[in-house]
Amino acid sequence: LAQDRPGFEADRFHIVIRDAQTGAKRSLTGDWDRSVSELGRTLDGRTLLASVDDVGQHALYSVDPRTGARRKLVAKGQVTGFAGAEDSVIVALASIGAPPDLYSVALGGRDASEPAAGVPDAPRRLTSINAARLDARTMSRFEQFSFAGWHGQKVYGYVVWPYGFDPARRYPIAFLIHGGPQSSMSNEWSYRWNPQVFAGAGYGVVLVDFHGSTGYGQAFTDSISGDWGGKPLVDLQKGLAAALARYPWLDGNRACALGASYGGFMINWIAGRWPERFRCLVSHDGVFDQRGTYYSTEELWFPEWEFGGPYFSVPQNYERFNPANFVKAWRTPMLVIHGGRDYRLPLGQGLGVFTALQRRGIESRFLYFPDENHWVLKPANSIQWYDVVLGWLQEHLKE
Repeated sequence: LAQDRPGFEADRFHIVIRDAQTGAKRSLTGDWDRSVSELGRTLDGRTLLASVDDVGQHALYSVDPRTGARRKLVAKGQVTGFAGAEDSVIVALASIGAPPDLYSVALGGRDASEPAAGVPDAPRRLTSINAARLDARTMSRFEQFSFAGWHGQKVYGYVVWPYGFDPARRYPIAFLIHGGPQSSMSNEWSYRWNPQVFAGAGYGVVLVDFHGSTGYGQAFTDSISGDWGGKPLVDLQKGLAAALARYPWLDGNRACALGASYGGFMINWIAGRWPERFRCLVSHDGVFDQRGTYYSTEELWFPEWEFGGPYFSVPQNYERFNPANFVKAWRTPMLVIHGGRDYRLPLGQGLGVFTALQRRGIESRFLYFPDENHWVLKPANSIQWYDVVLGWLQEHLKE
């Protein structure tokens, strides 16, 4: 796997063949507008296997190492791992509706260049690791939708139905915003920010893959660089409006927006640039002040790519999308969360958000995990995180 642009973590990973004798190199998938996450091979060594973000899924393809021809083996869900077997591939497959289990997938499938040539065979389930636990629980229905986002361009998202859904009722909204920013709120299962937890607590969950998300072509991913608070905010605004129009059981008057990392930046940005929309906000390990972030983060190459250089060279690029510049417009109650070992966005950023809220007289709380980094990874901390976050939503959204 290779990228072409040094310093850009979200550049497209494509497959490159290097001749062992001559050292000559050629791109095998230069015409494929997808970034390969993991590369492997079939058991006989004759075919490559590649997992990719693909329109809200984390799919699996086979790739001919001579021609680059591709076949889609797994179209739906999240392939978290794979290994070649005789005439098949064993995959760990998850979705918004289920944690990973093992499945067998035939090596057939349709040629990705021939959309009319049929669809992949359904994966054959091999394990039910969590059957006893899952049988005692109800997983909520979920659905992908699309809408006209920034400049009318097609943008995708997901909606997850609340537990115990009654079509005669209207439900409050948990509006989850992904980090990265070059990542995806895709059809996946996660220990953190799991939509089913919010749905299980009685919320309709809305997820939007705004401009900058992965799986929709490299130009779409590139479009967020230098425009952190522009196109993505428009997509989030239009995506929420589209969800409300499509799903009348969502109560637009009872909505809370939540995000971490870039999602935390967006929450802080929304506080000043879309302050009238939400009843409450949750900002986890997000950018508050762009200048302070630049001079304290452990990954300088990241902001230097995103904003076109060091802060001291192009301060205007950073200040254009600096949440700290719009604190006077803040008025929405906010829960702030930060980890003491976060060196990507050090603790001062979270404290800055909380100080601004307190000095503005806005209802706010601060949840501090001294033993966590940029993510909440420890089980007991995760339980506390969900308890506090869901309590905050309950306080502001439930009738």
